Amino acid sequence: MAKMNMIQALNSALDNMMEKDPNVVSFGEDAGYFGGVFRVTAGLQEKYGLDRSFDAPINEAAIVAMAIGMGVKGMRPVAEIQFADYIFPGLDQIVSELSRIRYRTAGQFTTPVTIRTPCGGGIRGGQTHSMSPEAFFTQIPGVQVVMPSNPYDAKGLLISAIESDDPVIFFEPKRLYNGPFDGDPGKALETWGKHPKGEVPEEHYSLPIGKAEVVREGNDVSIITYGTLVHVALAAAEREGIDAEIIDLKTLVPYDIETIAKSVNKTGRCIVAQEAPRTSGFGAELAAQIQEECFYALETPIYRIAGWDTPYPHAHEWAYFPGLTRFTTAMREVLEA
Repeated sequence: MAKMNMIQALNSALDNMMEKDPNVVSFGEDAGYFGGVFRVTAGLQEKYGLDRSFDAPINEAAIVAMAIGMGVKGMRPVAEIQFADYIFPGLDQIVSELSRIRYRTAGQFTTPVTIRTPCGGGIRGGQTHSMSPEAFFTQIPGVQVVMPSNPYDAKGLLISAIESDDPVIFFEPKRLYNGPFDGDPGKALETWGKHPKGEVPEEHYSLPIGKAEVVREGNDVSIITYGTLVHVALAAAEREGIDAEIIDLKTLVPYDIETIAKSVNKTGRCIVAQEAPRTSGFGAELAAQIQEECFYALETPIYRIAGWDTPYPHAHEWAYFPGLTRFTTAMREVLEA
């Protein structure tokens, strides 16, 4: 089994699928010749040629539109949006066309399109390169939304996304590309080399979309989160010696309410965490559904951790980012309530 960071794992997934299925193509802004701004698509054009790995114009609406046309004609395009902050020019195409073709045609046509995009903060990207806009896409019927937290999951889930006959928005937390991040910006960068989820098979494998994972078992409080904050939650629980059960959602639509409810019914306390702004974020959906499923088991109100309702600030990035202190505060308040 190879040691891979998330960039290498995603590249391996694309390589596996392009080798296996000639209908799989990869394209986006600088995603061909240069291999993408983060090098996720590096080497694919050299191996598979200009017809299957190519550069797109700086036009996100056109990128999504091209992918839709390819999907309807039987191809399996993987379109890259260079940063999640730039996906909104293509939002109308996603909402009005991509998500509805199976419904509109009564199943005659499908759009097996995967849209990859790096998301989240933690790299000094400022307000135009740090958004976590996943909640926008969880409101679109007909679209699946995925966000892995490690290389092993990233490869398996991307392969499943490409193989799915439904469109998938595949968010990649860029702070995790080169290593796990525990929320402490003062620490030296850790690599995936010593992490168990950095061990990634080179061959094809897939993971189910819609299945969460209990990454730490516990009895006192359930923490439900995804992406970068999985690692922050783990670090905070370990540092404080709190018996927290931590669930990595992996998939936001569909999400695994069975695994969530089983945990919350056991612990009686719950924290939901997201990096995106608090108001109308995906954590609000989780809190509402958990309240419906686990009302009689809850000992305290559900606590939300989130970014602030502001643009992501460059100068005060770590005041915005939900770090160790906010997780520690949340766990203490829930346990003492």
